[in-house]
Amino acid sequence: MTINLSKGTTLNLEKVLPTLDAVFVGLGWDVGGSNNPFDLDVCVFMLGANDKLVSNNHLIFYNQLKSPESEPALELTGDNRTGEGEGDDEAIIMDLRKVDPTVQKLAVAITIHEADARGQNFGMVSNAYVRMVNISNREELLRYDLDAQFSSETAVVMANFKREGDKGWSMTAVGEGYPGSLAGLVSRYQ
Repeated sequence: MTINLSKGTTLNLEKVLPTLDAVFVGLGWDVGGSNNPFDLDVCVFMLGANDKLVSNNHLIFYNQLKSPESEPALELTGDNRTGEGEGDDEAIIMDLRKVDPTVQKLAVAITIHEADARGQNFGMVSNAYVRMVNISNREELLRYDLDAQFSSETAVVMANFKREGDKGWSMTAVGEGYPGSLAGLVSRYQ
């Protein structure tokens, strides 16, 4: 049974899903209102206690598909450059047990590639969502449908996963927009 989240909702994953090991985090969206093709990209910022990137290797995106652990904790499944088709447009496989211990938070975001050059923003994107699926049985566990209205933003932080000490990880539905696409978020988290 899927738990539907609203903006700002935080769930302790250990409490709600105690037997969960690895998950598939899928993100999807629809686009329109531009003559130029859209290329939306998922990225994950692996942040330390100071809310900054642990290192440049701790940014997972289309040019760096895996996290730096010897057995990667995070892996993007690819870069969908059109968003065409039904279902998830991009996805991340996560095993939170393997996340580098210096990482305290994972910020999962969607950015618009070359947004300024193409005259695009999240006001032209609809039906954006993030969902968590149990890899072992393919059951959708959590879902957050973005309901915010954006106009000039070119990046959206969809969800944060935060380490809760010995209580495991929590997930928060964020839904906050930012200017500057991927470069803007990198500046924010460096």
